Amino acid sequence: MEAFDITVLGCSSALPAFGRYPSSQLLHIAGRYFLIDCGEGTQMQLRRYSLKFQRIDHIFISHLHGDHYLGLPGLLSSMHLLGRTDPIDIYADKGLAEILDVNNKYSGTTLRYPVHFHPLNFSEPAILFEDDKVKVSTLILKHSVPCCGFVFEEKQRPRKLIKEKIDELQIPIAALELLKIGDDYTTPGGTVIPNTELTASPLPPRKYAYCSDTIFNTDIVPQLRDADLVYHESTFMEDMHSRAEQTMHSTAKDAATIAKEANAKRLLLGHFSARYKNLEPLQDEARSIFPQSYLAVEGEKYFV
Repeated sequence: MEAFDITVLGCSSALPAFGRYPSSQLLHIAGRYFLIDCGEGTQMQLRRYSLKFQRIDHIFISHLHGDHYLGLPGLLSSMHLLGRTDPIDIYADKGLAEILDVNNKYSGTTLRYPVHFHPLNFSEPAILFEDDKVKVSTLILKHSVPCCGFVFEEKQRPRKLIKEKIDELQIPIAALELLKIGDDYTTPGGTVIPNTELTASPLPPRKYAYCSDTIFNTDIVPQLRDADLVYHESTFMEDMHSRAEQTMHSTAKDAATIAKEANAKRLLLGHFSARYKNLEPLQDEARSIFPQSYLAVEGEKYFV
């Protein structure tokens, strides 16, 4: 099975607190490295956990609150100073391109590598990236500024060959790729052997959803349906519900309710308010509704 995991780099909300950094995650899927949000200190965290950030080719920024993007200018600069020449793709609010341009203009910086900027559409979900292994789509969230999350999905893997059957029937190599996509096999004598006798069903494709800053919003549930892992912001506990609504954030209870309605397998809580030093009560609150709820811990790797 190919790799599909995330490393949490930052799990705090607007203010760094108790050693927790602002939002950022590194996603590794099928040999591809995607950075999701880039709060202040992201490059320090990448170094701390011995993660090679020059492998990152795609960066996804959910919205333009500083705790989600202020680490990006420094990271791009470090990539430049370390000799990067490979292009990088950034998916974000169109305003971020202007912010980066102004930063480079007044610092006299010309990056030695191309930056391809992809402005996000915050009105409806869209596919941002797709290849033969992975599809990345937006998830429209409700926050005080335009904001979206991201859904990362594996493509359906090919069927698995049953080696004993292949050897027994001496099926030629040229026919194997057709078997993997579901074709039957016709012997030289004209006998048709059903694909199901020669192959086994692959494991179902996995899905990870990153729900950045948002007020409680069940509109996103269909896109999260049956996700293997959902990250959902849980800035507050339920006793701060009115504050969550005022700031257009979610509580741990809200996050758990979304995960339960989506029939997700696991929930990862994050974006914790600086008011909480001990995070266990947030996990307890979520687990009272959705038992497979876990706190995001910086430096930890979570397998999808």
